[in-house]
Amino acid sequence: MGRKWNNIKEKKASKDANTSRIYAKFGREIYVAAKSGEPDPDLNQNLKFVLERAKTYNVPKHIIDRAIEKAKGGSEENYDELRYEGFGPNGSMVIVDALTNNVNRTASEVRAAFGKNGGNMGVSGSVAYMFDATAVIGVEGKSEEEVLEILMEADVDARDIIEEDDAVIVYAEPDQFHAVQEAFKSAGVDEFTVAELTMLAQNDVELPEDAQAQFEKMIDAIEDLEDVQQVYHNVDLGE
Repeated sequence: MGRKWNNIKEKKASKDANTSRIYAKFGREIYVAAKSGEPDPDLNQNLKFVLERAKTYNVPKHIIDRAIEKAKGGSEENYDELRYEGFGPNGSMVIVDALTNNVNRTASEVRAAFGKNGGNMGVSGSVAYMFDATAVIGVEGKSEEEVLEILMEADVDARDIIEEDDAVIVYAEPDQFHAVQEAFKSAGVDEFTVAELTMLAQNDVELPEDAQAQFEKMIDAIEDLEDVQQVYHNVDLGE
């Protein structure tokens, strides 16, 4: 699959931990998930998923509790879920997911982050067709063979199972996310190095050194935006 998910996650967490941005982003996502349904993860699959992701990033309990209590308190703060698609240097492709309470502001900021760094926003559908929605779940302490056996016993399908560094990463259809996790939990595994629903590029591309530097600057600028939750792309950054 060409992705080092643990390295990507650790790099992002390390970068975000310095400014606590990751906690703010999760706080917003948890609030939206809790407000959209029951504020109980046992009754709200969206909230359960977000909390599983938050756990892999070591989001503090008080951040989680505060976001859920805010939703329980009937806050009138509302967010729209938006997806932007665009192109970076040398035709590289980018998808940006955002949660915003000001659509015009977010669109303007995302467009500027593209435009100032050699990219441009595209229309809806211009990029997404080159990506596949994918569940990515990683565990440590198991071999590929053991993971395959766990999934087979639970009658859960996976697209691929790959050993990466000290972890085994399972790639599956998005609707199999919880089934994969439950299979692991039934086998006594309840700690995950990665637990993501992502957009995985069908084909990664490599950029010349100067274009890659510009691309990374563009991605950093987009990820720095307060309303941006996730950024996906098709560039092999060599992690």
